[in-house]
Amino acid sequence: MVKKEYIKVYKKILTDNHLGDALAGVEAFVRRLEEMYASEKYKEHNIYPSMNVESIYAVIAMCLELKHFGLSDKEIIDAVDRGFKSKRAAFKKLLNCIDLLPCCYSIARKWNINDHAKRVEDGSIDYDYFNLSDDKVEYSLSGCRYIDMFETYGIRPLCKIYCMTDEMAYASLTRHVKFIRHSDMSDSDVCHDEVIRKRRSK
Repeated sequence: MVKKEYIKVYKKILTDNHLGDALAGVEAFVRRLEEMYASEKYKEHNIYPSMNVESIYAVIAMCLELKHFGLSDKEIIDAVDRGFKSKRAAFKKLLNCIDLLPCCYSIARKWNINDHAKRVEDGSIDYDYFNLSDDKVEYSLSGCRYIDMFETYGIRPLCKIYCMTDEMAYASLTRHVKFIRHSDMSDSDVCHDEVIRKRRSK
């Protein structure tokens, strides 16, 4: 069963971008996603507790359907990003509040530590290294199940939709945190990020 929230997002994407008959488009999306959920691939992928594979597959299905309209990868990424914008609004407000706190970097550092632990435990991310200091978190990844899922369906570059989420989150945490993305795996072999404490001058 396809959740109404995914249907709503895809309908918004079709409507906002004037992509044909929205009703017919939604029906095609639902059929595709139901088939994907029933596939052996889904069973193989849906084993990582730290990943919402149901949602990831919904995004993959959206991307595959949007391919039929002749959109470029960038146009698909932008369309899907805008489609989920309202769903991210509450989280963005939370981040804006956290950005005001003196302990903002400590919170971001803890997020990374906890996420690293979960990813290592369930095998959803392969780390080359994960380095911690008081003022910086730096890591490099050479394996990622998000990438693997998109690659399975022949649309690896469109995993940029998920790679962008870190950049969007840290864009709301600018007072005490500097985020540097050197590369991500949607268009390279490695994801390399730094999360750095900003020292405010007295």
